[in-house]
Amino acid sequence: MSDLLKTTRVSRRQALAGLGAGTAAGLIASPSIILAQTPDAIRFGHLTPRTGFLGPLGEYGVMAVDLAVEEINAAGGVNGRKLEALKEDSVNPQTASTKAERMIERDKVTCILGEISSASCLTISQVAARNKTLFVNTGGNSDALRGESCNRYMFHVEHQNSMYVKSCGRSLMAQGLVKGKKWFSLTADYAFGHDLLKVAKRFMEANGGQFAADKLVPTDATDFSALLLEIRAAKPDLVISNLAGNQITNFLKQYSEFGLTFPVAGFGFDTALAWAAGKDNFSGIWPCVWHHLIDTPGTKAFVAAFTKKYGKPPENQAWATTWP
Repeated sequence: MSDLLKTTRVSRRQALAGLGAGTAAGLIASPSIILAQTPDAIRFGHLTPRTGFLGPLGEYGVMAVDLAVEEINAAGGVNGRKLEALKEDSVNPQTASTKAERMIERDKVTCILGEISSASCLTISQVAARNKTLFVNTGGNSDALRGESCNRYMFHVEHQNSMYVKSCGRSLMAQGLVKGKKWFSLTADYAFGHDLLKVAKRFMEANGGQFAADKLVPTDATDFSALLLEIRAAKPDLVISNLAGNQITNFLKQYSEFGLTFPVAGFGFDTALAWAAGKDNFSGIWPCVWHHLIDTPGTKAFVAAFTKKYGKPPENQAWATTWP
């Protein structure tokens, strides 16, 4: 029996070695972190929102998984074994937990990757820890996932909220939009938004700014007119988005329609949301973890393959899913 088939568990050292390989789909393909499964196929689970306010982002992750599996299998698979992806819409934290449990116990996946919602990441990671199964979080950004809620079976691809706030915040400070200024923030009412607001307030307090107001926004909200009227009346120095998914697209479109001219910035961002808003509606200062115009050989190859297959460039959720 080969060393690959004898492997029965994943150590932190082995997983880090696989992540460090840096190939387009190294996590999926690295023998150092693949568990024995069937003689013919290596099965892994992909969970991410495909409906709801994060659905448009999740679809990029799904497309990237399909592309990676297709390319690896066309090249002969991994040690002669094909990859098999089980893909599910995680929808919400409860559904994500149930589907993760089923993938591990019934479908015998070697690992789970994906997700965007920080709340769903938490429930998946709890299932993964109980079952001692690897979970690679490709899109959840909450600080808590890297701190108090982290465990030895969970690894992260994208940056965390503190990184985004500090990076964007330095730019805002350079433009004189922090010290002595009033911010009006809109925050997605779930784990990601709450965590992001906490980090943003800490940054403001440390750098001499203050909040004129902060409003929690339900994740299914599509009409921002009442909030935009409040912003107009408050006359803030800066409008901050702690929103997520389609919330950002809808807010930017309506902000432009209302003719508001207060500067805008955001601490959470995905490029597909800007594309959906349209170039005439998108403005401000936003953090960007990856972009399809980055001038490196790896990025160019990935963008070319993705664009050839789907007729459009990938965005950062696609990159995060295939980066490991």
